[in-house]
Amino acid sequence: MNTLSQDFAPKPLWRTIWDFPLVAMLVSLAVFALLMGLIGLGLTAAPLGLDEKSGPLVMAVIASLAVILLVKLLVSRLGDNPRDDLPWAGAIRPLLVGIGGSALLMTIIVAFTALLGGYVITGWGGASSWLWLLLMAGLQAAVVEEFLFRGVLFRFLEEFGGSWFALALTSALFGYVHITNDNATWVGSLGIALEAGIMLGAAYMVSRSLWLPIGIHFGWNVTQGLVWDVPVSGHDIDGIVEAKAVGPELVSGGAFGLEASVVAMVLAFLVGGYLTWLAWQRGQFMRPWWTRRRMARQMREGLPA
Repeated sequence: MNTLSQDFAPKPLWRTIWDFPLVAMLVSLAVFALLMGLIGLGLTAAPLGLDEKSGPLVMAVIASLAVILLVKLLVSRLGDNPRDDLPWAGAIRPLLVGIGGSALLMTIIVAFTALLGGYVITGWGGASSWLWLLLMAGLQAAVVEEFLFRGVLFRFLEEFGGSWFALALTSALFGYVHITNDNATWVGSLGIALEAGIMLGAAYMVSRSLWLPIGIHFGWNVTQGLVWDVPVSGHDIDGIVEAKAVGPELVSGGAFGLEASVVAMVLAFLVGGYLTWLAWQRGQFMRPWWTRRRMARQMREGLPA
């Protein structure tokens, strides 16, 4: 029996409901919210002597580890097509490719912006934000946000409405949630949707693993903040160099950072478009749930799918 007909083989009603993509998505989100709440309460109650600076950093590490366990123990067992999106085997290569590729892309964006007069290095910085960048903007943002947006929302929305539906909706949502960031603008949110939303969603489709988008997310944030002193999604930081945005905000991105720059929008969108095309070429696009269900039924009945 082929995979499609196996996924939609007759099963009890309760199991059909439990395996339904939107139910699996809600279960994943509910357990994640409960887990994060318990971790937060535990850190607050424990006599660890954490302050406003150290508390969020410890939470970033614990939350990232908890998300990995959540994928392994629960999310990998949900849906019509259960799978582990964080397999240990072969994890290093896509992680390093993601970090290196996004670091190179961000460096190219900085270079183009500088050529257009929107970015200027004024000296050396103190890199005092390095720990925040590595643990919160890097580790936590990469692991936790990729789990939520690609490992849960994209995965189960794709199983329900197909790849195009999931890519469009999660990209829009990813941009929208950044509107509450420091120095946020609608242009910045649109930029994140067009840049990161599409690129990260397509990277997930190409690899069918979270390691590649986690690597991209980590490398993107750390490179723009720690290396080039660019605000990370509106958060002002202290990088290795001291730099400032100058000229029109559409070129420099203004106080929100280069993610609100038309330079980043164009270049990252092109990369995201290429990864989307690559996923299509590799046959990684998924049809909607109802279409796959109909095709499976036709196969079982010996009819053309």
